[in-house]
Amino acid sequence: MAWGLENLPYGVFSRHEGETPRVGVRYGDHVVDLAGALHDEVFATGSLNAFMSRGPAAWRDTRTLIQNKLSTDHAVVKPHLVPLDQVTLHLPIEVADYVDFYCSLEHASNLGRMFRPDEEPLKPNWRHLPVGYHGRAGTVVVSGTPVTRPSGQRGAGLFGPSAKLDIEAELGFVVGAPTALGERAGRFEDHVFGVTLVNDWSARDIQAWEYVPLGPFLGKSFATSMSPWITPLAALSEARVEGRRQDPEPLGYLRREEPWGLDLRLEVSVNGEVVSRPPYRDMYWTPDQMLAHMTVNGAALRTGDLYASGTVSGSEPGERGSLIELTWNGAEPLKLPDGSARAFLEDGDTVTITATAPGPGGTVITLGEVSGRIEPAR
Repeated sequence: MAWGLENLPYGVFSRHEGETPRVGVRYGDHVVDLAGALHDEVFATGSLNAFMSRGPAAWRDTRTLIQNKLSTDHAVVKPHLVPLDQVTLHLPIEVADYVDFYCSLEHASNLGRMFRPDEEPLKPNWRHLPVGYHGRAGTVVVSGTPVTRPSGQRGAGLFGPSAKLDIEAELGFVVGAPTALGERAGRFEDHVFGVTLVNDWSARDIQAWEYVPLGPFLGKSFATSMSPWITPLAALSEARVEGRRQDPEPLGYLRREEPWGLDLRLEVSVNGEVVSRPPYRDMYWTPDQMLAHMTVNGAALRTGDLYASGTVSGSEPGERGSLIELTWNGAEPLKLPDGSARAFLEDGDTVTITATAPGPGGTVITLGEVSGRIEPAR
C-alpha cells in the first residue's frame, strides 16, 4: 500500500461545508478520523497544534496506537475511515512563525555565479552558519490554493506585475514542542513533529530590486504553499543519513550529534511535465543545525512554527529546484511538451512538487504533494 502503516502522515480535513475541520491520518485512499477512532477530542480542534503541543512522548504513543488499531483492530477503525475523495483538506497547522533558510550549496553557488560573476559565488558567512530570513506566517497557504501574481517595484520608478515569477522546491519542518524565550532548543526530535513539502514562491524581479541591504521581503511574502500532509519524523527513520561534510568545521553549537540528513528525492512538475528531480540528501546544512541556529540567541519556539530548507538543488542541471536556475535567469528557457517555452511562470501554469523516501523493509514513503496554480495579477 502506497500510504500504509509505515507512513501515516497527519492532516486536517472536513467532509461538509461549514463543518469544523478534524485531524486525521492518511491510510491508503482514506483518512482515519482520529477523534472518533481514538476517542480523543484533541483531534476535533481544527488543527494539529493542540496535539503537537503534547510533546514527543505523546507523538510516539499515538502513532503506535494508530498502527495497532489499523493492523489488529480494523473492525473498530473501519467506521472512522473516510474516503479521500469525499473530503476537503485544509492547512494542517496554525502557523506561528515562518523562517526560510538557504541551505543548498549548489543553489547558493548558482545564484552567486549568476548575479555576482566577478566575485566568489558564496558570501564569506555562508559556510559558517545557515543563512535564513523571517517570512510572513499569514501568507502560508495549503496546497491547491491559487497563487495571485504579485505586483511591486521592479526598479527605479517601475511598478507592475512580476515578470519573473518563480518557484522554490523546499522541505519544511513543523515545530511541535516550544521553548521559553531566552533558552536554546534541545535535541531536534524533541521539538520537531514532522516534515512537509513547501513551495516558497518568489518574484525574482521584485526581490532583486528590494533585497539590498536587508534581504527578501515583498518578493517572497505574497504566498508560501505547503502540503496538507505532515509526515512524522518516525516515518523517516530509514531515510536518515549522515549530513554532508562541512568545511570549515562548524562552531560547537552547530556540530551534529546525530544523523539528520534525509535521503529524499523531490520531483518538480510544471503543467504535468517533470522538469527537475532535486536530491535533498545533498543539502549542506541539516535541519538540526537550522533549529540550533534559529534558537541560539534565545529566540523562542512556538507550537506551529514552520521553517524550511530553502531551495533544494543538486549538482546536475536536471536537479535544480527553481526556474531561475533551470533557465539560468531566463537565458535558457525550458521546452515543454506542448511546444511552449518557459523562462518563468505564466498565468495559468500549475506547479506540483512531490517527494519520496526509503521506508522500512524496502517500502517507499510518499510525502503529500504541494501544488499551486498561478492566477493573473489583480
